[in-house]
Amino acid sequence: MAVVFENLKEETYPIVKWVGGKRQLMFELLKNMPKTYNRYFEPFIGGGALFFELRPQYGYISDLNEELINLYTVVRDDVYELIDNLNKHEISKEYFMAIRNIDRTKEYQNWSDVKKASRFIYLNRTCFNGMYRVNSQGQFNVPFGNYKNPRIVDEENLINCSKLFKNTEICCADFSEILNKVQKGDFVYFDPPYVPLNETSSFTSYTKDGFDLDMQFKLREVCDELDSKGVMFMLSNSDTKLVNELYSNYEIKKVFASRAINANGNGRGKITEILVRNYD
Repeated sequence: MAVVFENLKEETYPIVKWVGGKRQLMFELLKNMPKTYNRYFEPFIGGGALFFELRPQYGYISDLNEELINLYTVVRDDVYELIDNLNKHEISKEYFMAIRNIDRTKEYQNWSDVKKASRFIYLNRTCFNGMYRVNSQGQFNVPFGNYKNPRIVDEENLINCSKLFKNTEICCADFSEILNKVQKGDFVYFDPPYVPLNETSSFTSYTKDGFDLDMQFKLREVCDELDSKGVMFMLSNSDTKLVNELYSNYEIKKVFASRAINANGNGRGKITEILVRNYD
C-alpha cells in the first residue's frame, strides 16, 4: 500500500514570485490531492507553491528554465554563500539596470552559479510585478519595479528551503523525462504554461523557446502513459474547449482563480480554471 513520507517540519514558501503561481489555489489543490502516494514529482516547478506547501521528504522537481534550476540547486548546495551575496545588492534603478543587462555581455558567462542565483532573486524582488520574462535571446527584460523596501534577503526561508532540497532531485529537463523516473504509486503535479484563452492572452515566455500547442498534446500523451503505469497525476490548465477535449477521459473539476498578469486592473478578476486528475 502506498504511504505518505513524513514531510519536513520547517515552514517553507516560494523563493520567487512567479506568473501563474498557485498560492491562491492552494486550498483546492490540497483538497484534490491523493490521500496517499509515494514520491512527489513536479516537472513544471516554476515558483513551486504546492511543493513548498507539502514539503515532501523525497521529491523530484524540474523545469527547462536554466536560471531557475540553477537557483534551486544553489539554494540546496550553497545557501550561506548565496545569502552573503544577496546582502551586497543595492536598491536603485541604475543598479537594477546594470544587474539586469549583465546577461547581454560576455562577462555574465564567467559569473559563478551563486552570483547568477543571487541576481535571479534580486531581479525577481525588484522588477515590475515580480514577473519573470525573457526575450527571444533568453535575456531578462522586465523593467524596474520602483518598490520602496523590497525584501531581498529572506534568510530563514532560504535555509529552510535548503534543508527541504537536500533530498530533492533537481533537474533542468523536459517534463517527459519523468517517465524514466516514476514508479507505480507516485504522484505527479503538472502546472504547465496554460493554453491561452484567446490569441492575445498567450504568455509563454518562461523560456525563450516557449510552449506551444504541440507541447500541450505531448503533455496529454505523457499523462496517458503515467495512467497506464499506475502513477497518479493532477494537472492545472485553462478552462478552454481544447483542454476539456484533451482530458475528457479523466476527471475534470472547475475551480475559480484570479488572473493578475495585466498591468491594468481591467485584465484581472475571477475566471474558471480546471484541475484534471486520474484517481478518486
